[in-house]
Amino acid sequence: MNTTGPSGLQDPVQPPTRDLPEAIEVLIVGCGPVGAATANLLARHGVNVMVVDKSREVFMAPRAIALDNEALRILQLAGVGERDFETIAIPYVRMRSPMLGLFGSVNSLGSLDGHPKLVTFYQPDLERCLRARLETYDCAHIALGVGLKGFTEERDHVLASLDLGDGRTHEVRARYLVGADGASSLVRQLIGQEFKGKTFAEDWLIVDARYVPRPIDHIEFICDHRRPIPHMVAPGHRERWEFMLQPGERREEMESETRIRELLSPWGNVEEMIIERKAVYRFHARTVDAFSKGRVFLAGDAAHITPPFVGQGLVAGLRDAANLCWKLAWVVHGRADPRILDTYDEERRPHAKAMINLAKFMSRLVMPRSGAVALLTHGLMRLAGLVPRLRAQFEELQIKPKNAFRSGLFAKGRSSTRLVRGAVIAQGWVRGSDGTTCLSDDVLGQGLTLIGFGVDAAAVLEHATAAAFARAGGRVVQIAHRGQRLHLAALDSWEDLEGVFLPGLVPVGWVAVVRPDKTIVHDGAATDVNRIVRESLALLTNPVGAPAMEAEHAIRTV
Repeated sequence: MNTTGPSGLQDPVQPPTRDLPEAIEVLIVGCGPVGAATANLLARHGVNVMVVDKSREVFMAPRAIALDNEALRILQLAGVGERDFETIAIPYVRMRSPMLGLFGSVNSLGSLDGHPKLVTFYQPDLERCLRARLETYDCAHIALGVGLKGFTEERDHVLASLDLGDGRTHEVRARYLVGADGASSLVRQLIGQEFKGKTFAEDWLIVDARYVPRPIDHIEFICDHRRPIPHMVAPGHRERWEFMLQPGERREEMESETRIRELLSPWGNVEEMIIERKAVYRFHARTVDAFSKGRVFLAGDAAHITPPFVGQGLVAGLRDAANLCWKLAWVVHGRADPRILDTYDEERRPHAKAMINLAKFMSRLVMPRSGAVALLTHGLMRLAGLVPRLRAQFEELQIKPKNAFRSGLFAKGRSSTRLVRGAVIAQGWVRGSDGTTCLSDDVLGQGLTLIGFGVDAAAVLEHATAAAFARAGGRVVQIAHRGQRLHLAALDSWEDLEGVFLPGLVPVGWVAVVRPDKTIVHDGAATDVNRIVRESLALLTNPVGAPAMEAEHAIRTV
């Protein structure tokens, strides 16, 4: 059955059972936002992918509510723009104490990497958008109302048994399987991964309402030790409150209309509001010991769940998708050895754990155990705010762990520029020689990129190196500083309209190799471009620990 949501997009039609493929390159279990984003990223790489979900329709209750600039950038990579689903930019996040007043504030006004620093959204709209986008790819299959029963892993494939309902089953052979099936993941259970961590003792009542009489335009944490209350705005005239239950309060009582009316009364007449959801939850902070086992990978809540106090749960899952998908695509297309897939866990798990630790720290500010603890912690935060450097750590989100890898698929060491190998390159607005303007990620595209900053790197590449780079799907792009028309003679040249790259990151005459997920692999002076490209290809296309000299020799002899 087709359904049309608030965004105007239609949910995909469930395909007939007879159309389900018997062989696929990647099978994804779970078509929530992480599973659907993973499928879109793989499909954009031309991977034959199928995503299954036991639910036939998008779950209409709102769940995740916040996305940061990193998440919006990954959605951009998946083919979803800001205008494709509704968001509200959040100018600031405030933390208030009933004893001390405002003791902490986060500045989220403005943009970073071409996107708002922080937005709220309505999850069903995003899921519809991702599913509708997936329907446009011939290499993608969506099977709704189809669940996973089990699978066996063979030497060169995974054989999965799918539950079609009414006692029917279907077997599909996949080269790889991705479990994006949520916190209670069956895939995680089947590969024997424990979900270690902490379950918070406190229950929370989540209330989502529309048409609140006195709306806010930001996110606010009322950090009262007796009953902490996060409160935030969302698209569609929506707002969300989270009320921590006190000892002795029961779920049935808290979800009653009388109790909801009492709790929401400080924000207006509840009779004028439309209550969309009311549910009691318990938050968790958990992660697995490994994000993969053999040909099976975990992503999103199947691999890690984060307390909601920093709004990074879905964002972390999208980071998983961006990191994993290009590696799967390269292996499937024969561009890289399968052992590069080992770096998915190596690169993603440390950062996911760091974000969980930040959320746990924030939980201590939001829900202090007692009045004395609240006075102490909130008082220390106010005092720290008097020191400019410490205030910036919080206000400008410098305490947020940077998504930069300690080890993985990038050249070790660091150059004298502001580029960081193993971190995502900045994004900015650029203009082509024909006057077209766009974000730089759209110029770099889905593949491997060699960027020349104020220099035509293609002109100094040796023939053999250029051929090997092209065979890996590589593209050479030049970024010139704004107004320097002389540098736009190269075929693929773009002006840096905002100074993000020149002089923001590098001097003129610099080059960098950037992975499909926009992570910097290697960089250096343009005079060393042939060595930089050869070392990057040897690193990206060969197993970790393989003799690099053999790979480099193969490139030299093309």
